[in-house]
Amino acid sequence: MAVVSKGLEGIIAAETQLGEVKGQEGRLYYCGYDINELAGKASYEEVVYLLYHQRLPNRAELDQLTTALRAERELPEGVIQYLKTAPKKARPIDVMRTAVSMLGCYDTDRHDLSVSENLATAIKLVSQISIIAAYFHRSRQGLDLPPVRKDLSEAAHFLYLMNGEEPSKEAEQTLDVAYVLHAEHGFNASTFTARVVASTLSDMYSAISAAIGALKGPLHGGANEGVIHMLEEIGSPDKVDAWVADALAQKRKIMGIGHRVYKVLDPRAPHLREMAISLTKQLGEPKWIQMSERIAEIMREEKNLNANVDFYSATVYYSLGIPTDLFTPIFAIARMSGWTAHVLEQWSDNRLFRPLSEYVGRPFGQKFVPIDQR
Repeated sequence: MAVVSKGLEGIIAAETQLGEVKGQEGRLYYCGYDINELAGKASYEEVVYLLYHQRLPNRAELDQLTTALRAERELPEGVIQYLKTAPKKARPIDVMRTAVSMLGCYDTDRHDLSVSENLATAIKLVSQISIIAAYFHRSRQGLDLPPVRKDLSEAAHFLYLMNGEEPSKEAEQTLDVAYVLHAEHGFNASTFTARVVASTLSDMYSAISAAIGALKGPLHGGANEGVIHMLEEIGSPDKVDAWVADALAQKRKIMGIGHRVYKVLDPRAPHLREMAISLTKQLGEPKWIQMSERIAEIMREEKNLNANVDFYSATVYYSLGIPTDLFTPIFAIARMSGWTAHVLEQWSDNRLFRPLSEYVGRPFGQKFVPIDQR
């Protein structure tokens, strides 16, 4: 007898060589590397190579990938025009989803691409996704769109396009680590969505557009925006206890706390926590991290729940001067490497996803009654 698993919990849908989330242990691995071995040590570009080739690159291989990424930074003029004319009040994640879909119109529509051609498409998406986010943000503010540069890392280039000036080395390193921490996370909702679309042998742009749509949800990537809104609503550290008590009494969700898979501390959270502490000290605005720390303490004591990656990433992005509605797009920028790696892996040994369902509707054998007799 088939077993129904709501939300596919506990169901193994496919094999993967890319990531492994060990929820009971609080461990995350990329191609066999513990995230603690990579965060702050490997650059985001090295992690992109790792996900595509299941090994870290040597210097020549990294240089080759870096050159390929930087060569693809020019967006088609039609996409740039869309970013300029899109509604200024549109959510950036919605504009990003549409722009990625548009990119597919400028690329081949063949369905027999070679492995190398699909890899080239993946590299193009990793390169261009941050340009889309930065250009729309500047356009909605009525600012000019700086020409792309080919002498900056992925993290530094995004911050340069956002602000019109080169970021500090610390800001670059902070965002680079955040990219590494968000690059891959097993068969999460958006990654699984990308693989389902890819399994139909649709194109990569369709798979990634669908993944962005899944990431947008507040139960997935949209959670980091909710953390800042929560902190803004609380207002100051002295109001945390009463606010959390009231929220728990009303059974409101505390954003950034708990995780579907991790039953102990999310292994990415400590890295982001350290960066959040450092950034808020520099800015002389410690209340955000003070509120966050108190919320995390209460939730551990009251509910035995820990902070997840969204909890501290929100403060990190906020401290870097990034608008709240760009938090989820940044998640998408980082996760583009993981999404595209999973699409490539899906195609390497494809099988169409077609799960069963258990029918619980009206009894079989219903008889049609003409409308005038109903």
